[in-house]
Amino acid sequence: MSAAPSHPGVDAGVDVVLLAQPRGFCAGVEMAIKALAWMVRAFPAPVYCYHEIVHNQLVVDRFKAQGVIFVDDIADVPVGSPIMLSAHGSAPEVLEAARSRGSYVVDSVCPLVTKVHHEVKVRAGKGYRIVYVGHEGHEEAVGTMAVAPDSIDRVESVAEVDQLDLSDQPVALLAQTTLSHRDWEGVAVRVKERFPDVWTPGRSDLCFATTNRQAALMELAHRCDVLVVIGSANSSNTRALEQLAHEEGCDRVFRINGVDELPDDLSGTVGVTAGASAPEELVDEVLEFLAPRDGVILVDVTDEDEYFPPPRNIRELQNAIESASTTMLGGEMLARPVMDDRALAASDVLTGLISP
Repeated sequence: MSAAPSHPGVDAGVDVVLLAQPRGFCAGVEMAIKALAWMVRAFPAPVYCYHEIVHNQLVVDRFKAQGVIFVDDIADVPVGSPIMLSAHGSAPEVLEAARSRGSYVVDSVCPLVTKVHHEVKVRAGKGYRIVYVGHEGHEEAVGTMAVAPDSIDRVESVAEVDQLDLSDQPVALLAQTTLSHRDWEGVAVRVKERFPDVWTPGRSDLCFATTNRQAALMELAHRCDVLVVIGSANSSNTRALEQLAHEEGCDRVFRINGVDELPDDLSGTVGVTAGASAPEELVDEVLEFLAPRDGVILVDVTDEDEYFPPPRNIRELQNAIESASTTMLGGEMLARPVMDDRALAASDVLTGLISP
């Protein structure tokens, strides 16, 4: 548990907290945060990051305090600087510009987003018109559409599907990974009605972590007097959780960046979950604030053990540092200890960034 927050806590008294599992960091976020932390430790400040590394205010602020500068245009990065590209995926021209400008470039794109980029490239190359279900302006959608801009139409409602004026070319259906099933389902059904021969991938584009967190929330929704969703407003999967809670009839739903945004009149049974980019320390603070009289009950819907290894550049950097350290200390290369990245939690890495 973290130190007690300055917020005074609830007055009326919470009976019990139902805590969703899975919640918080997904495998892609874990990978991206650890990768940027390695760059912070390996290079003198500033390290530049194209877009927010993940959509969470605490995470972004923590890295800013370490000298990371977040930019929305690669041209704002001084030539010769180390650059990280965010987990949401970048347009091909952005990646090319970063490589021509940066001294060291790491693409921390989530592998699930990379899968969609590959599907777009392959289908466009085969002459398909791609119907892409995604939120306007979202960084993932912008990056995906840039893979084949002349072959793709973005939609996010049934009405927009009905307005599509496509030629006789074959149609493919793809999606932003962080959509809720409800955002996706009705639109996908309508696309298939209009284009019965539409191509779809063998494995859903929707992120397993997003789906799992929504399933966990569904287990809480009808058992709680209040539902707390932890995560930032620009996090698509967090907003999907908030929307789902409302659609399930929850009377009181609070989407918060942190504990200071909670009211002090909460009572009864409170459900707590967190979006895929929200650190566990925020969950700890909320639980401490709620201080349930009858404790915390974990509502576990699935075992989520997916792991994404660091980007190749980071693996090479890790190996170089380990080898150099072993040589300088007179150790044997074959016997040198090797870091187990999988055992290192991103939440612990974040906490370590503020340690002296």
